[in-house]
Amino acid sequence: MLYYASSLTGYQRLLTKEVRIGDLLLGNNHPIRVQTMTTTDTMDTPGTVEQTIRCIEAGAELVRITAPSKKEAENLLNIKNELRRRGYHTPLVADIHFTPNAAEIAARIVEKVRVNPGNYVDKKKFETLEYTDAEYAEEIDRIRERFTPLVQICKEYGTAMRIGTNHGSLSDRIMSRYGDTPMGMVESAMEFLRIARSESYHNIVLSMKSSNPQVMVQAYRLLVKTMQEEFGEIYPLHLGVTEAGDGEDGRIKSAVGIGTLLEDGIGDTIRVSLTEDPELEIPVCKDLVKRYSNRQSVTANEQNEVPKIEQLPYNPFAYKRRETVEVGNIGGHHVPVVIADLSKLQTISTKDLESIGYQYDEASDKWNISDTAADYVFTGHHVLNFSLPGTLKVIVYPAAWLQTEDKEKYFPIYDQRAYAEAGEKSGTLNFVMVDCFPADIPYLSEMEYLNQIGNDPSVVFCLSSTNKNAMQSVRRMFVELLNRGIQNPVVLTVDSYWQTADEHLIHYATEAGALLLDGMGDGVCFGMTAESYKQQAASYKQVSGRNYQESGTVEQFINNTAFSILQATRTRISKTEYISCPSCGRTLFDLQETTAKIRAVTNHLKGVKIAIMGCIVNGPGEMADADFGYVGSGVGKITLYKGKEIVKRNVPSEVAVDELIGLLKESDVWVEKPVLAS
Repeated sequence: MLYYASSLTGYQRLLTKEVRIGDLLLGNNHPIRVQTMTTTDTMDTPGTVEQTIRCIEAGAELVRITAPSKKEAENLLNIKNELRRRGYHTPLVADIHFTPNAAEIAARIVEKVRVNPGNYVDKKKFETLEYTDAEYAEEIDRIRERFTPLVQICKEYGTAMRIGTNHGSLSDRIMSRYGDTPMGMVESAMEFLRIARSESYHNIVLSMKSSNPQVMVQAYRLLVKTMQEEFGEIYPLHLGVTEAGDGEDGRIKSAVGIGTLLEDGIGDTIRVSLTEDPELEIPVCKDLVKRYSNRQSVTANEQNEVPKIEQLPYNPFAYKRRETVEVGNIGGHHVPVVIADLSKLQTISTKDLESIGYQYDEASDKWNISDTAADYVFTGHHVLNFSLPGTLKVIVYPAAWLQTEDKEKYFPIYDQRAYAEAGEKSGTLNFVMVDCFPADIPYLSEMEYLNQIGNDPSVVFCLSSTNKNAMQSVRRMFVELLNRGIQNPVVLTVDSYWQTADEHLIHYATEAGALLLDGMGDGVCFGMTAESYKQQAASYKQVSGRNYQESGTVEQFINNTAFSILQATRTRISKTEYISCPSCGRTLFDLQETTAKIRAVTNHLKGVKIAIMGCIVNGPGEMADADFGYVGSGVGKITLYKGKEIVKRNVPSEVAVDELIGLLKESDVWVEKPVLAS
């Protein structure tokens, strides 16, 4: 194993221990399992049974049900019996947080229990405490005493267990020693895992969830490394980005985190946490998993296309952006740019620029520019016949660039051979396309061009790969750039060959997001193969209604996706961020309706992070790094947070959104919505 994966240049599943959950086998190269969680009241047996059946029929291989107290845990038996009576034998998972007694009841009924080590024994108080080694050891003994009975019950009944760490609910003990870090998340789980192993209980799955994909990915990588070093073996991993939200943002944030790990063969089961009906999570899970159906093993030929990595020249467990020189407004300390591809349009007018964030007002002869306006537009052979907005620049093929008089707005794009041999080039900015480690070009031949062009002060590389394992190939080229001291900026260029909107979202988020999370990339350019573009354009309006498809153009969809991926990777903030839980039986209000209402009045507050949590379990802890929180505290009652501090308790839900706006105004983050010219 190299650092945290079996291979960093090709796809290879990480070998984990085999775990049995009822009749379902997990880990040990079994298929990646997909699962979800019910949102009904667990005491509503008919409602929970019906929703569970909908999830199973959508394809869920495990279904989780909340059991916040003993009465819900006991009612799991009624739910299970009714499902079995109706012919459904999918394993059930009891979700436990604060109540060990409920876990011990549930472990005798269902096939798996999930415990959160941050609040199973500990009650987080957000206190800053210093623990001596002796005091710390005493705390571990206290956990052992309270946790061991559950381990013994699970062992006796053949019940599996997930030790599920959440970034936002680390105990005060962990916080005091490790802080709010990925390493703290790992140690939180390892404390419980060591106790289970001491009881010779191994039917265990682990997870490291966070609403921040960057933190989540680093935590899983560290967990793999830690288990391998301490035990010489790795337990199966359940992947998920907690509180991902809904619509485009929820899918992208989940795909960035989950997809990054799946690309490296990490993950044995996944759950996509959307603020939508649980059965709608399953198709997204399936879209993520099916990318690897033809990549179950690494072939010798595929491995040989890309040189092996002997040593990583960057730290995969901590974020640091790759150092680059500044070429125009790309690289250096600039945020990553977005390049929109309009080359598939037959003609391009001012109207077409609306889809990428530029709205022309003919009456005033001015452009209105949104926060999600593309920085560059690639038009191929087109030279535009109208004046451009002040901030927009155009990328064209060399022949078109030679014909245009405006060399301050237009810049050429070459492949690396053409650039090396070109006679006339831009003196300020040239884009150079590189297909990373293609099978038909010898490695040394490709490196010859790289040495010629590298560190040319006018060059921005556009990296892509035609290999099956494209992300790994591009990452390997970044390693080459780092090892050779080449500091030119890089645009991540990703074409999608898939068909549906969700498939495209997942492809872009996985291929580009995995690199951005490691600090690689100074811009993104997304496109589609000709066939995919044609299919998407034809079906676009048929699937409208999702919040990211209102414009009805493929270009708008791709542009929004690009900015959402940069937001999810925390590399460029262009809009409000919502940390919204997926709802469950503990939820105290209509989460989907409330999220939509809050989004409608706050979605113009660029850079503000608002958490919308259904109950106190998903409250101050799960909100993690949110700026403001809207948390259910009782039936019809809301508690408002600023950071982790309670500002207002038990606000009636009918006025809570207005009270949240008042809090935003008091905190000087509120601005009125801009009114665009009609």
